[in-house]
Amino acid sequence: MSHELTIEPLGRSIEVEDGQTILDAALRAGIFLPHACGQGYCATCKVTVTDGEVDQGNASNFALMDYERDEGKVLACCAKLESDLVIEVEIEVDEDARDIPVRDYHGVVSRIEDLTPTIKGIWIKLDEGETLDFQAGQYINLNLPGELGFRAFSLASAPSSGNEIELNIRIVPGGAGTTWIHKELKVGDRLSLTGPYGRFLVHRSAGLPSLFMAGGSGLSSPRSMILDLLEEGSTLPITLVYGARSQAELYYHQEFVELAARHPHFSYVPALSNEPADSDWQGFRGYVHEAAKAHFDNDFRGRKAYLCGPPLMIEACISTLMQGRLFERDIYTEKFFSAADAQQVRSPLFKRV
Repeated sequence: MSHELTIEPLGRSIEVEDGQTILDAALRAGIFLPHACGQGYCATCKVTVTDGEVDQGNASNFALMDYERDEGKVLACCAKLESDLVIEVEIEVDEDARDIPVRDYHGVVSRIEDLTPTIKGIWIKLDEGETLDFQAGQYINLNLPGELGFRAFSLASAPSSGNEIELNIRIVPGGAGTTWIHKELKVGDRLSLTGPYGRFLVHRSAGLPSLFMAGGSGLSSPRSMILDLLEEGSTLPITLVYGARSQAELYYHQEFVELAARHPHFSYVPALSNEPADSDWQGFRGYVHEAAKAHFDNDFRGRKAYLCGPPLMIEACISTLMQGRLFERDIYTEKFFSAADAQQVRSPLFKRV
């Protein structure tokens, strides 16, 4: 059984299968709806029902208040149709974004590497004839066994990587999904995934230099984006400011050093926040936002900034960028939300999530 979903103001109508969410149906039809966590925590995918009946699903009470439910608001990632439905969505046109239909993929784990004591590189070779079409900066949902469900991970490889993709996965203390990946997953295991998702991408049409600020496994998306820019021959200045606690946790360091040596317009600024004072480290000591402030002498004007990492790092970077006269229209962030994040207060300085 299926129902018809009409999306306004686009005027597009699509068929939605029984049990399928609004978000999944739209993305698989190549229609982008704003979204982030995909699990009812963050409220990014909030839409308004103007006609028809819907099952709200497991939308968090923090993301969707009772009064909003009374007003016809639903979370597209949770809501399922109970009749033909009409919704209204606020969609910003982004000329740099491609509407790539979401698809299911299958493959085999071809390689696993310890990138740091807490981050593993996972390479998945997709089945013959399958190639994941994506824009650098996007992510996939990786399906895990049993009741673990799925987890979202950024693509660390460039779109040109063919039918083998790379994920950089940090083990989360107490996290069942990442613990299984670190402790149980092995080369040769079959996995399924869905994607691509997200609107974290390079805004090439602006014709401005790019500043990437990343921490921990948040390096995944910036690495994909930087590799893609360099491969296409872009000559605009590119800067990566990447932070870790110590040299042991600083991964792909040599790769970026070599890329900077080969490409004069690419600058790499690594920063360590907890490196032993008596070590041989000659680079910046401190946090990502401090390293960026020092590198640019607190003047970030005339750039596009892309931030990816822990929430506290992103908050500090946003504040520093704004103090250096770079504002919301030129700052883009990537955040993944968990159940714990749902109750956290978002920055009053910044609207985009």
